[in-house]
Amino acid sequence: MPLTNTQYDEIMRTYQSRQLQRQRLILERRREIGRLTPRMAELDAETAHVSVEQARRLLDGRDAPAEQIADELAAITARKKDLLLSLGKPADYFDPPYYCPDCRDTGYIGRTRCHCLEQASLDLIYEQSNLASVLGEADFTGFCLDYYADDQYAPGTDISSRMAAQNAYAKCRQFVKNFDTDFQNILLFGDTGVGKTFLSCCIAGELLGTRHSVIYFSAQQFFDRLAADTFRNRDVPDDPPECRNLFECDLLILDDLGTEMTNSFTSSRFFVCLNERILHRKSTIISSNLNLQDIASIYSERIFSRITSHFLLLHLFGKDIRVHKRFSKK
Repeated sequence: MPLTNTQYDEIMRTYQSRQLQRQRLILERRREIGRLTPRMAELDAETAHVSVEQARRLLDGRDAPAEQIADELAAITARKKDLLLSLGKPADYFDPPYYCPDCRDTGYIGRTRCHCLEQASLDLIYEQSNLASVLGEADFTGFCLDYYADDQYAPGTDISSRMAAQNAYAKCRQFVKNFDTDFQNILLFGDTGVGKTFLSCCIAGELLGTRHSVIYFSAQQFFDRLAADTFRNRDVPDDPPECRNLFECDLLILDDLGTEMTNSFTSSRFFVCLNERILHRKSTIISSNLNLQDIASIYSERIFSRITSHFLLLHLFGKDIRVHKRFSKK
């Protein structure tokens, strides 16, 4: 889905706030004009009288002369505008502009989402994704197999660095293509600087572009968030929005697993997060410089079991691409 319930509620609160601000502004302007002249209140009373008379006619079974009533209301409206102009105010002083005149700040045109709500959704998803600082130019078209060697093999296999990279690239593209139909998680693991984060960001960019909710955290940021949640005020009945989003977002990306400081509390919360996302078929991508044996020894057996049982394991290895790029520029 494009937005979590929490994100949708946050956006709609903005619309509600805009509507309330507009109502307060109209009330303030009416009070202002009321202090300047009693005539506006008299015209308002005339409008009410015509409307009440129309209602009485309908209740008595008499035909209301619709055209005559419309003409009377239009004449009163014209006098109101003339009065405002005489006081140095614009004729539409009681009708301040909407942020979005198309939906009148409701977010919907009929039952269809307004373009402003679609844009607000995109903006919030991107803002909360935590990806602004890491996406950079990450794009699948920029993934270059030339950095992976044909003659470097994973120990005990005939799989070369290039073959592993080619497989990871294809699987990540497939992950995006089938995201809405096939539930899947990915663990990208292996050497430093071989494109794990880059591929994660490529996936994130593609899914953000199709209005999916994506949240990115470095491992340290993620475990700091879990720790803060563990020790927050337990008198608060619900998780704060940023914590609920960890469970609700379409895709959670956890980068550089193994670089963080963990303890039994945060490790337990990590398991809960992984387990809940798996149960609710919410995808997760984890990247790590650790090998599978290290992951097994550092984290609990339950965490290792969830990862190896429910994640597609993609091993990348080879020379550090960032180092190669740096020296090739010299």
